[in-house]
Amino acid sequence: MRISLKFLVPFLCIPIFLFGQKPTQLGSSEIYEAIKKLNFLGSVLYVAAHPDDENTTMISYFSNDVKAQTAYLAMTRGDGGQNLIGPELSELLGLIRTQELLAARKTDGGKQMFTLANDFGYSKHPDETLKFWDKKAELGDVVRAIRKFQPDIIINRFDHRSPGTTHGHHTSSAMLSFEAFDLANNPNAYPEQVKKLGTWQPKRLFFNTSWWFYGSRENFEKADKGNLISLDLGTYYPSVGISNSEISALSRSMHKSQGFGVTGSRGESIEYLELLKGEMPNDNKIFEGIDTSWTRVEGGKAIGEILHEVESNFDFRDPSKSIPRLMDAYLLIAKLKNDHWREIKLQEIKEIIASCAGLYLETTANSEVATRGETI
Repeated sequence: MRISLKFLVPFLCIPIFLFGQKPTQLGSSEIYEAIKKLNFLGSVLYVAAHPDDENTTMISYFSNDVKAQTAYLAMTRGDGGQNLIGPELSELLGLIRTQELLAARKTDGGKQMFTLANDFGYSKHPDETLKFWDKKAELGDVVRAIRKFQPDIIINRFDHRSPGTTHGHHTSSAMLSFEAFDLANNPNAYPEQVKKLGTWQPKRLFFNTSWWFYGSRENFEKADKGNLISLDLGTYYPSVGISNSEISALSRSMHKSQGFGVTGSRGESIEYLELLKGEMPNDNKIFEGIDTSWTRVEGGKAIGEILHEVESNFDFRDPSKSIPRLMDAYLLIAKLKNDHWREIKLQEIKEIIASCAGLYLETTANSEVATRGETI
């Protein structure tokens, strides 16, 4: 979605009102969980069409339980939908729903990505959708997202084999993802991207199926599940006293303009993934056969050894004891040749070191109001 300047210029000219906010401080258990995530080098990209199409339970599971880098790629910003909380529609609604998505990801721990596709309202068929979107350009956006994020696993929310049976945007998102899975590793596909991003080949592509796609629970029970894996996403996190489903509910409830607030729950929550491309993993282990340790990058072995030591010896009563070894790991991470993981893990370890040190920064201003560009 391209936003007209007529909507942006007024915002550049008005005073900025910022309200005091308490700096974020991680507790010992949260620092420990962050260290575990620092030790996991794997990624998952979830793909769908609109804000609120994403499976927040699954995004939270991969981010908080598996500890993978997890992102949601939304084709649109939802500007063709309805608004239950105000009069804003079209581009202004797209702005609202964009912020709702960002708030959802801040809640469930995922990252948010977009393409430039326009949400022009309900579409009966993907042929219509891809005509409005310009398939070549939109496919290039999806290929670019894959090359940039470098996911090991891609999960489609919708079925690419069902044109004409559901919203054309939904089916189109899956069709584009299915095609981009292989194109992302083809240097002749969108070569202008390759110069900066290189190529990337994900290992597995899944469809996040359920009984709904089979027409009824009875049909789903009878169906051959040889190509499906099941995941129990109802994990409980004792370190923070909340379940994965409860985190998911909080995330889902950020979609206020669509009225998608839900109540959290605890207990089993089974989701199914149908393998579309790649090798079927054993025992429902979605990352099986994929190196998610520090040895996947050149020069990473020593980093992994240090960080596993930090994780094993972490003192919940005094996290600052971990700082010397974290600094050792930081210096090694900064020297990595792998740009992708170097940047991700440098940011993570900086935040962990600051939290272990109890670093607390607070700023105040002598005026409550400022104009953009003014010195405060």
